[in-house]
Amino acid sequence: MKKITILGSTGSIGTQTLDVIANDPERFQVVGLSAGSNTDLLIQQAIRFKPSIVCLSTKEAAEAVASSLPAGTRVIYGEQGLIELAGETEADIVVTAIMGSRGLPATLAAIEAGKMIGLANKETLVTAGHIVMERAKQKGVSIIPIDSEHSAIFQCLNGEDRRSLNQLTLTASGGSFRDRTREQLKGVTVAEALNHPNWSMGAKITIDSATMANKGLEVIEAHWLFDVTYDQIHVLVHPESIIHSYVEFTDHSVIAQLGLPDMRVPIQYALTYPHRYPTPTGRLDLAAIGKLHFREMDFERYPCLRLAFECGKAGQSAPTVYNAANEVAVARFLAGEIEFLDIERTIEEVLSRHPVTVVDTLEAIAEVDSWARQMAATV
Repeated sequence: MKKITILGSTGSIGTQTLDVIANDPERFQVVGLSAGSNTDLLIQQAIRFKPSIVCLSTKEAAEAVASSLPAGTRVIYGEQGLIELAGETEADIVVTAIMGSRGLPATLAAIEAGKMIGLANKETLVTAGHIVMERAKQKGVSIIPIDSEHSAIFQCLNGEDRRSLNQLTLTASGGSFRDRTREQLKGVTVAEALNHPNWSMGAKITIDSATMANKGLEVIEAHWLFDVTYDQIHVLVHPESIIHSYVEFTDHSVIAQLGLPDMRVPIQYALTYPHRYPTPTGRLDLAAIGKLHFREMDFERYPCLRLAFECGKAGQSAPTVYNAANEVAVARFLAGEIEFLDIERTIEEVLSRHPVTVVDTLEAIAEVDSWARQMAATV
């Protein structure tokens, strides 16, 4: 039986991870859960899965749920609690499903403890890929991607000689506004932006999909996960989200991973790697789908993706600034403070004011991250 800790258990990835676990209770055991503000759902999860530890974001939240937790479940809180949960439980694998840069210290704690990582937190590698991948290498820790695109690449490369890889292509649905021109994006509402045509995801990632910032984060993540240059990474719009990504080898052979858009498949693959087992998901019927469509990526239409490539190539502090500015800009849009097109304007403005610097410690990363957030809140 594999023991699992989930960081961010009440979010989209966290709840779907628990769906996978519930479908095969003889194979998996939950030993740790963490949540932010959704205490009611966390209590329900704890009652059902009976973890040994749960972590809340604040002391007040921890005290509020303590009496409702199963006997024997310990409650901790805050960033230090999250680090403890990630590194000190008996988990075999830690699923990092926390949105944003908050997941970085906990992921590093899990790596230091020798835990396998099921990575669903893009920002961990975007802000500190050079540190995280080196630590994982030193500790002999496997990082298995959970994002559908990176899971697809990971599966396509399984058993292949990495030296024969020519390029990889991440597919993108195009998001909520994929059929609108830039002119038609003026004045779009939050509700419109949250109406993703293919996936059911959290608010932040859905907005990121609409701006293509999400794909930009994935490009930077792919650079670190698969040790490829940015010139070897391509992005293609694929509205149906059936081909989740594909790779081309030096002989021009192409291997792709296909499936219905259901996150439970890459989640389960990360939990059971290198084995495959039945899933509670639908089967792909290409005849029923009939046609698949593809469009070249338009960097003028999606400047957030262009900026991500530029930041990735610049390296050092640039990706940290990109991620932090985007997080703040998206939060401001969701709160009704700025327009949808102001998200990309904010990111570009913050980047224009930032001289790229060396960030070789978590403290240096945190300092740059803080500066970018303050700037993004005011520009």
